Amino acid sequence: MVNHTLSSYSASPPVPTGENAIVPLPAIGSRQAWLFFAAAVFLVSVPVFIEAPLVRSLPSLSLALTGGWMALSLFLMSRPATHRWGDLLFGFSWSWLAGSLYWGWLRWEPLLHLPVEAIALPFAIFCIRRNWGLIGNFFYLGSLFGTVVTDIYFYVVDLIPHWRQLMQVEPALAAPILQNALAQVHTSWGQLWAIVLASVLLTVGVLPLRKLQLHFWAFGGAVLSTILVDLLFWIAALAA
Repeated sequence: MVNHTLSSYSASPPVPTGENAIVPLPAIGSRQAWLFFAAAVFLVSVPVFIEAPLVRSLPSLSLALTGGWMALSLFLMSRPATHRWGDLLFGFSWSWLAGSLYWGWLRWEPLLHLPVEAIALPFAIFCIRRNWGLIGNFFYLGSLFGTVVTDIYFYVVDLIPHWRQLMQVEPALAAPILQNALAQVHTSWGQLWAIVLASVLLTVGVLPLRKLQLHFWAFGGAVLSTILVDLLFWIAALAA
């Protein structure tokens, strides 16, 4: 059944060299590449501030929306003119699903965060090995990589206890917890690891932009947007 579904939506619009061929961009940094890069940044950063409040109050609705994103992505992929955008949205659907599951029902346990975020990892690898849905699956991998790096920071700087506390109080009572967490972030140890892991994100996010294929730009955009999201959360914590 899975193979039948995959065969129904080719990895790219039909081209003379075969339906599974990777079509290179005409030049690095082309307008199309930057559009997909910007879309990847948008799909990682902006929905964080839309899904987060939704999933806290209406987790079932947030989870149900996954089906809507998936259906829309498959609809777009069935048309050559919008195939690549549907491909990208398909990968976003996996990120939305993971976010809905974790932040809706499991957010009190940080140890479950990465396993839930990686829920679609086997499927993404399966699809990539078959050269299907490369843009979306690479976007999902980039988003997942950014999540891994951010969680590593939480562990090495010992922010996990603050995470657990935040998940147990109402947003109006979160300010003291955020201030205590910021105190640890602003230590020499916290700043050192922020520099190290931000450098990792920059390197992993920028290097794929030297490639010619759109899926590398989607991956790079997803990785680099992690820095933007973390900065926004840091600013929000400062303002609390």
